[in-house]
Amino acid sequence: MQTLRISSALLLAVLLPAADQPPRSLADLQTAIAKILRDTHTPGAGLAIVTRDQILLATGIGQADIAANRPATADTLFRIGSVSKAFASLSILQLAEQGRLSLNDPVRKYAPDVAWQNPWEATDPILIVNVLEHTTGWDDLHLAEYASNDPKPLTTFEGLAYHPDSRISRWRPGTRMAYCNSGPTVAAYIVEKITGRRFEDYVQEHLFTSIHMDAASYFYTPAARQHLTTLYGSDGRHTTYYWHICMRPSGAINASPRDMANYVRFYLNRGSVDGVAIVKPESIARMEHPESTMAARDGLVAGYGLSNYTTIDDRGFVWHGHDGGIGGGLTEMAYLSDAGIGYAYMINATNGDAFGRIHKPVTAFLTRDLPSPTLPTPAPVPAELAAQYAGWYELASPRVQLTFFIERITGLARLSLRGQTLVLAPLQGSKRTYVPVSARLWRQQKQPVATFALISDTRDGRFIQAGTVMAMIPAWKAYFEIGGAALCFLFLATSLLYALYWIPARLLRRLRPLSGARLYLSVRALPLIAILTLVSVVAIFNFAGDDAINLFGKVTPWSLAVFALTILFALLSLAALLQAWRARHWPIRRAVFLHSLLTAAACTALTLYLAWWGIIGLRTWA
Repeated sequence: MQTLRISSALLLAVLLPAADQPPRSLADLQTAIAKILRDTHTPGAGLAIVTRDQILLATGIGQADIAANRPATADTLFRIGSVSKAFASLSILQLAEQGRLSLNDPVRKYAPDVAWQNPWEATDPILIVNVLEHTTGWDDLHLAEYASNDPKPLTTFEGLAYHPDSRISRWRPGTRMAYCNSGPTVAAYIVEKITGRRFEDYVQEHLFTSIHMDAASYFYTPAARQHLTTLYGSDGRHTTYYWHICMRPSGAINASPRDMANYVRFYLNRGSVDGVAIVKPESIARMEHPESTMAARDGLVAGYGLSNYTTIDDRGFVWHGHDGGIGGGLTEMAYLSDAGIGYAYMINATNGDAFGRIHKPVTAFLTRDLPSPTLPTPAPVPAELAAQYAGWYELASPRVQLTFFIERITGLARLSLRGQTLVLAPLQGSKRTYVPVSARLWRQQKQPVATFALISDTRDGRFIQAGTVMAMIPAWKAYFEIGGAALCFLFLATSLLYALYWIPARLLRRLRPLSGARLYLSVRALPLIAILTLVSVVAIFNFAGDDAINLFGKVTPWSLAVFALTILFALLSLAALLQAWRARHWPIRRAVFLHSLLTAAACTALTLYLAWWGIIGLRTWA
């Protein structure tokens, strides 16, 4: 058997290209990452590779500053973004271990001065666990909150008071997860209220120092500036500003590869460093699994816990950790507790391509000698129960309410029972096939743990959870939405294409002259101008680039243009419909009239839809 295994490995080495083989040494891994940086025009990266017992590697790769030719090192500070959230959870868990609070305490008990709205507060109050597991039902930060960049910086309470309009529960708290950056900051404020100390000072004393994150900091201090990498935009060439986010506990930490190496080992040692317990092993285990969602109550353990979530790689390894993104920095940290291995890497540009590509060689290197996890035997198919959930579903837990008007249609999916499996077929993306683990929990065929749930809580409808929560809708509604969207797109697209003919023809005077020619042209022109107005809005968002938050989170020519153009689209659509109706008795070719009428009707229908979702007259800064 050993001979066969060696022979198979040799055969694969011959047949597979070198790029598909995992790095076999730390030097190979650094070489692979350096190549990715060059290929994606990303200046530099920080990398930490650890086991439970030692730091195998903590280093920088590439440049921390291109202009100064300063290399990235083990002590270069990178912005780690949302990886910061775990320190709010760890602080709360420390206080819970001391008996000073409970995860199931209402937030109002400790922070009655923080503003939010929860229509279910009397029966389903927002609990501390909800703000940490993102199950409050709140919208994510609005653009105005993201655009805050006060170098003062704001206190935790001032950050929460800056723009509280995003904190409105859109569904019953403790049921669905939707990522929300204000939640951990509320938890941080609770830490301040209980300890009487500034949150960042508490973390410095009780976590950073204990974990040996000696350079880590929330603030842009002179010491931090000395070691901080220069921050670059997505192109890796243009520098970007240091973002003083108003929700500092949710994403402001600067940390070095050496800091992150010690941080990952802290998890591998289940909350201890050098034999000293910082939190109990039970607290680390609690972080790794959600408890405050409907699916969790049905037994689903994979998902977003306390600032810690599970990801499953191509070989079936179940990692725990968190990633983060902020202007000029992207970070990922993850670990396999049973194997005692983990990593963190950070880049100094907001280049998603580079960030995603680095993941593969890092995880492949760490798992190169590990056997793939064994897949459990599928459970008997609960056919009757599964059949109750077959049908059409739409997204029911949007992270950003502003874009929900698009996602509720593009996110439509159909669930069907096919023999011994459930198949989820989205309008966008690939089909996913699930096999049963239990009556309500299902896993993808090549994954070792359940990631899909048929939710038993039907108080607010019938739901499934497949990464995100989806609500069952009638088939007619799904077909109506798909058909309506397709027809609108068809008429808008054909109007643009037809304009490529009739505008040049008109300019060349090839269209037949008529009495009232201006009115005749208006039947074609008004829908076209309305469509071009809408296209302009889309173009404005697309061309904003790395500075979109500043351009739309404040009153600027860009945000004012969106406000004005969406109103203009509505007015032009209504005018086009009125003019097309008036033209029904004019001497216009019937096909031209019908197309203009239907295009104007499509624009008007789209106007009504956008108005319903608050897009007409959109004030992105509000």
